[in-house]
Amino acid sequence: MTVLRIEKSDPRYPASLREHLGDHAPGVIIAHGNLDILQGKKLALFCSIRCPGNLILKTYDLARELRDTGITAISGFHSPMEKECLDLLLRGNQPVILCPARRLSGARIPKEYADALGKGRLLILSSFGENVTRATAETARVRNEFVAALADRVFVAYASPASKTETFCRRLLAWGKPVLTFDGAEKPR
Repeated sequence: MTVLRIEKSDPRYPASLREHLGDHAPGVIIAHGNLDILQGKKLALFCSIRCPGNLILKTYDLARELRDTGITAISGFHSPMEKECLDLLLRGNQPVILCPARRLSGARIPKEYADALGKGRLLILSSFGENVTRATAETARVRNEFVAALADRVFVAYASPASKTETFCRRLLAWGKPVLTFDGAEKPR
């Protein structure tokens, strides 16, 4: 599959990026995979690096439900829990959008993505240029905002108190973006 450059002037450029990110919307998006996946409803998945055991089990169940019901998941799939969700989702048939916090060009595509890419159910998107070769805390923050702007709804399995994830949730709530979590989970204060 070809790596595509989608500029702001391109009709395929998602309007939700301009709507939520305004002047901070990326000038170019790099895409690898099936762009049609962007047209459907998308649920963003986020989780702090540390996640309580009871929520890990609930998050596994959620990932299986997303997989079995065909709901498109979008995430950076970077934290340990998010990576586990990606593994489960790639075993299904539903679309998945993966957004790394670094450039796509020159990056090796893991072989476990090949089947989903070949079947047109995986889209890998990046808003980063050639100079961003590895993920950092800042590129992860920018990527998370990019993911949330593309998503129709956001699900946060767990946000550790006073964490970057909690700060991110507060930003999303200020946008007016629907943010979901498990009943009884600690919510940002």
